Amino acid sequence: MIAPFFAVVKKELASVIRDRTIVISILIQLFIASFSSALLLGMLSLYDSDTIMKFGGAGIKIGVVASPDTELASLMSERGLTVLQFATLKEAQTAFFNNEVSAVVDTPLDENGITQIKLYLPELDAVSSLIRMVIQEPLKQYENYLRGQKGIEVRYTDMKGKPSTSYEFVYSVLIPMLMFFPAFVSGSMSVDSLTEEVENKTLQTLLSTPLSINGMVSAKILASVILSFVQCVAWIALLQMNGIVIQNTGWILCLAAIVAGITSTAAMLGAVMLQDRERSQFIYSLLLLAGAGISTILNSSPITALSRLAIGDAYTSGWNVAVFAVFLATLYIVLMKMSRCLLV
Repeated sequence: MIAPFFAVVKKELASVIRDRTIVISILIQLFIASFSSALLLGMLSLYDSDTIMKFGGAGIKIGVVASPDTELASLMSERGLTVLQFATLKEAQTAFFNNEVSAVVDTPLDENGITQIKLYLPELDAVSSLIRMVIQEPLKQYENYLRGQKGIEVRYTDMKGKPSTSYEFVYSVLIPMLMFFPAFVSGSMSVDSLTEEVENKTLQTLLSTPLSINGMVSAKILASVILSFVQCVAWIALLQMNGIVIQNTGWILCLAAIVAGITSTAAMLGAVMLQDRERSQFIYSLLLLAGAGISTILNSSPITALSRLAIGDAYTSGWNVAVFAVFLATLYIVLMKMSRCLLV
């Protein structure tokens, strides 16, 4: 039983070379991982606040509550923002709710004489994000100005390190994309592998060997997971060569393999029930989109778990990975029961 099982695994892996779609997808991932530094620079240029100010900053009106210190209003005006001053916070808030200004900045003094900065933003995330990007530089300059007034020499702009935007992009977008994209491809590969056997009428020939129907299905899933795992190992190595520090690489690879198993098993389950390539791929795509959407709502999302593992979060460990392993085991048991449909 073992020899026929691994013979099927070897056959499936060899067939990948002949599939142009899968080869192209692998090459695309290789390009992304190899040039992650250049990609990071290019993506972050989309969030360049100077570019945003050049094309649309003049249309952003900021309400500033008047105070004896007019430095902040001056810095915003120099930045290209349209600044409207108000005598009181209530007047500024009224203008804000009447859409006369896009945001309000108040700088009251607390009981200890320390300046506080309160920023009032609209509810729309897109507008709020835009305002935060264009206003952050004047706020940094104002922070340095306040430090200088109190004789503090430590300056925000003198601090070393990468900007938080690049950090967020690498660990919440780039690494999860490279770790999970092979899993998505492996699911599609599983659908093609089984439906081709059915459509070409080679399934019965394959089952004439000592291999059972469950063994044949499992071998095809294992081949897809192996392909995904090998890609993930290569991507992590290339990312580290680009100078990106990744913690808990063992658990990350384990999670990537489990997600590949989930996608492959779910895709195979659809193929077993429908036994048609086009319909199976369509259902798999819908399940993939639904699963990605639902996972973002839940607190226990594979993307969130992977990002936290990559940064070395103290509260994320193997138990977070085990949750998805249990789900994979449940899905696999269902598939083993449903695979008998192929014998009908």
